[in-house]
Amino acid sequence: MLKISTRVSLPLDEIQFEAIRAQGAGGQNVNKVSSAIHLRFDIRRSSLPEVYKERLLALHDRRINRDGIVVIKAQQFRSQDKNRAAALERLAQLIRAVGITAKPRKTTRPTRASKRKRLDKKTRDGRTKTLRGKVQHDD
Repeated sequence: MLKISTRVSLPLDEIQFEAIRAQGAGGQNVNKVSSAIHLRFDIRRSSLPEVYKERLLALHDRRINRDGIVVIKAQQFRSQDKNRAAALERLAQLIRAVGITAKPRKTTRPTRASKRKRLDKKTRDGRTKTLRGKVQHDD
């Protein structure tokens, strides 16, 4: 089970893993060992609560394709097991991020003192700008 929060967890059989060859540097070993991991997770078919599904599908994340499948490629480590754990952790972070609801903002009004302060600054700035004007000489 992949634990997302105290109430939400995912069975590992809903997540598909595919071992692939890693890209980039790694010497001769990189050409013969499939240590990178492709993780695939179908949001629509999962056992996640509907709220999580809706929020994940509404995300504009490049890891989520049009079919609602999350694809994560992990190739940071040389070990396949470490890459699998890293991919699972990244999936959990993605799901946790949509589980957090933002607190609604309470509208506030500016105080009388802040209004006065703003207007005083405006008049000071206005006076400064008038002093920058052309100087007229009496000839």
